[in-house]
Parts: sequence; structure tokens; C-alpha cells
Amino acid sequence: MNRIVIIGRLTRDPELRTTSTGKSYAMFSVAVNKRIKPQNEGEPTADFFNVKVWGQTADYVGNYLTKGRLVSVDGRMESRKYTDQQGIQREAWEINADSVSGLDRPRDDASQSGSNSPKAAQSTAQSGEEWDPFSDEE
Repeated sequence: MNRIVIIGRLTRDPELRTTSTGKSYAMFSVAVNKRIKPQNEGEPTADFFNVKVWGQTADYVGNYLTKGRLVSVDGRMESRKYTDQQGIQREAWEINADSVSGLDRPRDDASQSGSNSPKAAQSTAQSGEEWDPFSDEE
């Protein structure tokens, strides 16, 4: 069975692309913290995984997830062989994801003010009106 599930943070914004046949796909990288911190200074404290996702999931990733977001990725590990520009045979490993879920809220949500947000309460309090956060009125 070939199954991989990871939880980590996007290291860069996803690249949303389209194939010549019109199918959309997204590529991104996820950093997953290691459970045991390295003993030697300078060793990486995370593992990095390249991820590719297709179709509607790719559209979701490309439109809603950005660098730094916490995500879960469920898919299968795949390898592919290719020849680089210098003619050297290479092998690349990546996760071909079946599902990707955002596990946190974007940081911009905190700056948007809603009727029940602390910013709304603060502006109401500054205008001299009494604000009751438990009232049914908006």
C-alpha cells in the first residue's frame, strides 16, 4: 500500500497551472517539523515535501492557500525519472495528493472587522454607546 499523510506549513505560495488539455493542477512544498530535534547545529529541523494536486482540489489550493498556512495532505508518494539540462539522469519524489485541507485561518481574517469583533466593540465603546456582547441585537 502506498499512502502518505502529512501535516505542515506551505513553504511558498502554490503555483496553479493548466495542462495543454485544460486540466488544472497545483504544485507546492510543505515543511513538516521533525519530532526529534537534530543533535548537531545546522541540521534541518524539518522535512520538505513537494506536492502536486489535480482538478478541483488544485483550484482550491491555488485560490485559498498561501505561504505559511498549516495544511494536511493525503495522497501517495510517486517517483519520476528525468534527464536534467546537463544530461544527467535524475529522480524526483513528490506526493500526488488526493486531498488537501487548510487547518488554520488566513492571517487576513484577524484584520477584517465584523459586527461581533473586538474592533467593532472598541469603536462602539469609543463613540459613547454601551455595547453588550451577549445581546441579540447586532
